[in-house]
Amino acid sequence: MKVTEITETHFRKMVAVSSKRLSNNAEFINSLNVFPVPDGDTGTNMSLSFTSGAKYVSESTASSVGALTVSLAKGLLMGARGNSGVILSQIFRGFYKSAEKKESLNANDLATALTTGVETAYKAVMKPTEGTILTVAREAAKAAKKAASQSDDTVVVMEAAYEAAKKALASTPDLLPVLKEVGVVDSGGQGLTFVYEGFFDALSGNERANDDSHQPSVEEMEEMVNAEHHKSVQSQLNTEDIKYGYCTEIMVKLGAGRLVDSEFDYEKFRNHLNEIGDSLLVVADEEIVKVHVHTEQPGSVMTYGQHFGSLIKVKVDNMRLQHETILEHDNEETKNEVVAAENVGDYGIIAIASGAGLTNLFKSLGATYVLSGGQTMNPSTQDIVDAIEEIKAKKVIILPNNKNIFLAAQQAAKVVNIPAEVVASRTIAQGMTALIAFNPDEEIEENVENMSNEMDSVKSGQVTIAVRDTTIEGIKIKKDDYMGIIDGKIELTNVDRVTVAIQMVEKMLDGDSEIVTIIVGQEGTLDQAESIKSAILDIDEDLEIEIHQGDQPVYPYLISVE
Repeated sequence: MKVTEITETHFRKMVAVSSKRLSNNAEFINSLNVFPVPDGDTGTNMSLSFTSGAKYVSESTASSVGALTVSLAKGLLMGARGNSGVILSQIFRGFYKSAEKKESLNANDLATALTTGVETAYKAVMKPTEGTILTVAREAAKAAKKAASQSDDTVVVMEAAYEAAKKALASTPDLLPVLKEVGVVDSGGQGLTFVYEGFFDALSGNERANDDSHQPSVEEMEEMVNAEHHKSVQSQLNTEDIKYGYCTEIMVKLGAGRLVDSEFDYEKFRNHLNEIGDSLLVVADEEIVKVHVHTEQPGSVMTYGQHFGSLIKVKVDNMRLQHETILEHDNEETKNEVVAAENVGDYGIIAIASGAGLTNLFKSLGATYVLSGGQTMNPSTQDIVDAIEEIKAKKVIILPNNKNIFLAAQQAAKVVNIPAEVVASRTIAQGMTALIAFNPDEEIEENVENMSNEMDSVKSGQVTIAVRDTTIEGIKIKKDDYMGIIDGKIELTNVDRVTVAIQMVEKMLDGDSEIVTIIVGQEGTLDQAESIKSAILDIDEDLEIEIHQGDQPVYPYLISVE
């Protein structure tokens, strides 16, 4: 099918298809996270960002493609989450700058818009890195430009962009050594490739089976389930609203066992389970089938699996009990946020952190408002803007406390109508140290400089669990081992998290070290923290050691040395 002009109808369909494609494949993109920690959220961030853009488009009454590109860019900007979401928003910000006055787009218009998008995205990133989403976008635009010089068919141009994106994506491990070492392609580049795939399919009329959601392997599914259960959107529900209360996972060895009486058929198997639950994931090869489903009948799932083989793994969690625990944490954080919004002077300081204990710690150090978010839940640009507007300060300083929130924070600072600056704190420890240097009598520029300089005095350590086997920078990591991460770099692993914490601190200490702070997360314990403290004092009895309850997810212990 030839399309010489992309009309408003075409463009609406392109956005809708790509939004669905990203949503369907978000968990697969998450699984491409380089670090084997339970925080792979690139797919979620890109999907939520593009969904926001798609919502703006669907709500627009515009009849021109140009006006719709403005809506898409605005929605992406305000909904952008994480660095990947912000870069995606910048690609389409450039796209709209090129297309905003067009009634429709011809082949050359499309290629030019893609090219302008790349230029805008590169300018938005302080230090562009090749082997990322930027590389994929650039190569796709280059191919589109070449195709437009030879054809007036937008389908041909978009196909060239999509095929070039796939090729560039495959080459990302050659450009970024850590990708090659881990054996994955760039997750942000994969997300953009799905967007361009959706654009091409919408224009060409190409239909893909099951909307071509990526079929994960058994190993990939393990990570998908982990990521699914780290989401905090559960706090938006009431416990009594949970229809299916038992998270049930089984792994079946096909053809084995005394109760086998049926041949395995993937579609029949999946359809049957779909009738007794939701959040269904089924992956299979010739020997194994793995199931994740939320159901009221976990026993029925197990019994059904035995018709096809023996159960080699079974796991059942009561999600209603889990949900009540989540609500307790989230309600505490919400209560803290409302109190924090009162009593502000000229300055407002917004810190981003997850955990009731961390919220209290930041407030005790002078934060005006603590926005719930962090490693597994990046707030959007709109979330940060809303926080700025709620505190009604005359000027604002934002502490993202996570490098993946930098760009969204910077975008928020640009769109509000008051002076707003970002202190680029990469960790919770850096954010707290920066707060100590804040002086309400100084100008905002001086405060940002002083707070940024103060961050250099602290070393940040994180203890977390590995979600897969991998090798990074020569360190072999096994699934379920604990890792010690110092200033963003994995330094050691061990099966015991207390041992990891002690060895990590030993690496962090030097002759100038005076204070060690241990922040206990949801999966840590105060007893273990005391054991870590005793071991550290055995190393250096002159150190001052503080222990605080942080309640943060993902990291049982956050430890700083200064």
